[in-house]
Amino acid sequence: MNSDASDPSDANESYRYEYGVPVQTVDAFLRLPSPVVSSWCSDANPAGFLVHQATKCIRSVSLENCGNIQAVSMLFYINSSILAVPKSSQMVNITVQAVVVQSLNGTRTLLNSSDVLRHPVILDELCINVVLGVSYHITYTDTGEIIEAAASFVLGAINKEALSIQQSFEISFTQVNTNPVPFSGNPGYVVGLAVRAGFKPQGSGIIQNTNKYGQLTILQSTANQDCLTAQEARTPVLFGYNMISGCKLRITAAMNCQPLAEVLLDLLMGQSFPEYVASFGNSQAQDVLDWVPITHLRTSEQSSCQIPVALEIEVKWTKYGSLVNPQARIVNVTATTTTTTLKQLPLGRERTIPITSSVVFTDISSPAEPGYKAWPTINAKLPRDFFFPFV
Repeated sequence: MNSDASDPSDANESYRYEYGVPVQTVDAFLRLPSPVVSSWCSDANPAGFLVHQATKCIRSVSLENCGNIQAVSMLFYINSSILAVPKSSQMVNITVQAVVVQSLNGTRTLLNSSDVLRHPVILDELCINVVLGVSYHITYTDTGEIIEAAASFVLGAINKEALSIQQSFEISFTQVNTNPVPFSGNPGYVVGLAVRAGFKPQGSGIIQNTNKYGQLTILQSTANQDCLTAQEARTPVLFGYNMISGCKLRITAAMNCQPLAEVLLDLLMGQSFPEYVASFGNSQAQDVLDWVPITHLRTSEQSSCQIPVALEIEVKWTKYGSLVNPQARIVNVTATTTTTTLKQLPLGRERTIPITSSVVFTDISSPAEPGYKAWPTINAKLPRDFFFPFV
């Protein structure tokens, strides 16, 4: 046998990172400590490519041995280089982007120089430079190659009474030459944050550049209330907030039906009304099944000249997951356009009609039933001697 022959299992190896694949390092993988079973930190959790995560866990510490605990030292989180692509020899060093020092009373100070590696040391009955938080930021290309990796730290101090500390960890990914899209919850939507939306070109994932917000928007009311001057004014739809906005349209006898209808439709829908809405606040663009298509309905009168006068968006959502920590998930979005008949006005006459946009959020979660009511009951009496000979 030829010992130099390539392994058949590597024949179809794609030398690029794909969604969810652990980010590899020289010695193993990029660690993102997280609680496992209990709230204590486990360092065996790998960071997945393009998987934005935020975790918190408890680490056992003591003043006497704080200098010997690897997981409270900055070096533990940056000492291993990341592989640019899986199983490659090209490496990307993790640079220190920022260092924040937190005092015992919670006050935080940003250090001027972040290129200094600070080790835990005991000073005046305190152990300082203990890692309380780490935030990784990974930059990658559209071919699945990691080109930059940076880490930001929060360092604190412990005294001799401390038996444990809480550590927080976070990782985010940004494609090079693009602006990062903010999440609206992790995973479920948070009330007051924008509903994320996008398009789905054929043969690709969701694209979130539908507008300058990357979000679902509606017409924004302006001070002068003139519809023809409010075409660029849009406001994001915020999860859980029922909203209504509008303007007034002044109609004259010189206005033509078809051009006016197109202008009003652009006013209500915007220049690029999205096709999909993210079901979760942290839905990834490549997870198409995590996005809900927007259903369009139209109500109109039977007439030759119809102009749109209202856009009503209904967002149905449900509580998802455990009863202890339910997560808000969007399951259906319906956009209904209402039109009315434009009647011809006599010369010299004018008419003013309202144009409105509205959003309604509807909770369709099934109410939880107490367990004792769910069990069937039997209406029967036992025989008198059932427990004989016992009393």
